[in-house]
Amino acid sequence: MGRRRRLSFLFPAIIVASSILGGVYGSGLSSAAAASSSEDGIRDSVDAFTRVYALVERNFADPVNPDRAMYKGAIPGMLRTLDPHSNFFDPHEFQILREDQRGHYFGVGMQIGVSRPASGKTIVIAPFPGSPAYRAGIRPGDVVLAVDDKPTEKLSLSEIADLLKGPRGTRVKVTLGREGSEAPLTFNLVRDEIPRKSVPDAFWIRPGIAYVAIDSFNVNTGREMEDNLRRLGESNIQGLILDLRGNPGGLLNEGVVVTGRFLQKGQTIVSHRGRASADKPYVARTGSVGREYPIVVLVNRLSASAAEIVAGALQDHDRAWILGENTFGKGLVQTVYDLSENTGLALTTARYYTPSGRLIQRDFSNISFYDYYFRKNADVRNPLDARSTDSGRTVYGGGGIAPDEKFAEAKLDAFQALLLQRKFAFFNFVAHYLGTHNAQLPPGWTPDPIIIEEFHRWAVDQGIQFTEADFAQHQDWLKQELRREMYVSVFGIDDARRLVVETDPEVARAIEALPRAKALLETAKKVIAQRLSQ
Repeated sequence: MGRRRRLSFLFPAIIVASSILGGVYGSGLSSAAAASSSEDGIRDSVDAFTRVYALVERNFADPVNPDRAMYKGAIPGMLRTLDPHSNFFDPHEFQILREDQRGHYFGVGMQIGVSRPASGKTIVIAPFPGSPAYRAGIRPGDVVLAVDDKPTEKLSLSEIADLLKGPRGTRVKVTLGREGSEAPLTFNLVRDEIPRKSVPDAFWIRPGIAYVAIDSFNVNTGREMEDNLRRLGESNIQGLILDLRGNPGGLLNEGVVVTGRFLQKGQTIVSHRGRASADKPYVARTGSVGREYPIVVLVNRLSASAAEIVAGALQDHDRAWILGENTFGKGLVQTVYDLSENTGLALTTARYYTPSGRLIQRDFSNISFYDYYFRKNADVRNPLDARSTDSGRTVYGGGGIAPDEKFAEAKLDAFQALLLQRKFAFFNFVAHYLGTHNAQLPPGWTPDPIIIEEFHRWAVDQGIQFTEADFAQHQDWLKQELRREMYVSVFGIDDARRLVVETDPEVARAIEALPRAKALLETAKKVIAQRLSQ
């Protein structure tokens, strides 16, 4: 299994119509003069809408909420006729968008979710390392019963999250239920700044081979990337694995910063143009400054927009070997406009093009938005948009970034899907185990036969139906999943993430592909030198 699937419950990537906002160009307000005939058409449409709304308000069976009618109905309905990525944000959604872009918020620092199977309880998925929740000893699996004595039973996740957030230095009382504790546990926490790192701590996956993942692109991504490479000692890097799997995008400018440090000064990274804007190219400002170690970039079908800008530029310049699945295929740029009453509008204002000139946007003209986002066939391309990389390799637009080497994540069999996805057995068992044992686990801990047997008894007691043959056949997989889940609760998300990466078969394949990345780079340099000499 790939790391995204294995940690899907721990690090969920919510990819829905309003969340793939990669390639966000910026914010502002703009105006343009329109022809009088166009103005007449707009005026007629507004008059028609006003008449319809007045009829609805007077005659609908129940009182009409004007905010809901406008913010949840009329405006989103209009935007859905344009494209899948233009979107309106109500005040709560706009606040979350800004927090994501800023890379921090103020609160207690824990991820919450709804427990499954469907008990409907709100539980802690994981506290963020170093946060007030983490320092207080809050664990994955704890049930959130109340916040400041307000019961959470009838509250939504977003309402509970809002209660946990607040100004830095303010206090909040969180009441939790924990298996093994007869009485609820009360935690008096002091809210603090909670950083949302877009670049988790990089590390050496092998001697001389660095691993860096970018989860999204916010205002800090370029700096975080630079800090990580400096901490490792970039002069010691002989190969780099750059992981963009599951990265939904973010700020276009930060994607440009990240890409630019691996290219030569002056090389094109991306360009965009729209009806109201001239062609605008982005180029590498400082370049790699002689850093030419081979790079393998990992992508999948959830790598979108700004992540595709990075992968596309490195592929077009033959600077990296791309490994994985076809990426999402979002080649549209949104400008974010601040509106009244703390609302916002993300409007598609341009298309972006990779250095070779290809438009990677997938066609959405004759399918539903559901099919667009949750497509079955990811291997599409536009045969009329064929381009060449620096060394002359053919690449296509119209279907995201096609990898240089395919790597499909292994599918779960029925037994694995039952435990991992339907029953969340490992998450729930670890919460039970830590609540009923005084567990002190040493670094490097692995499950022994005793804990495997206890997991077996617990699964039977929970009514999870499986055969003994399946359980015996999957012993290695069971140990891996228990180990990863236990690492999250005992050692923290960062250690669990590293464990997943170190045992990820796609990362192992990426390491094997580094010589191909090096050969690709050398070939491109020779081809370019030959062209210049002619």
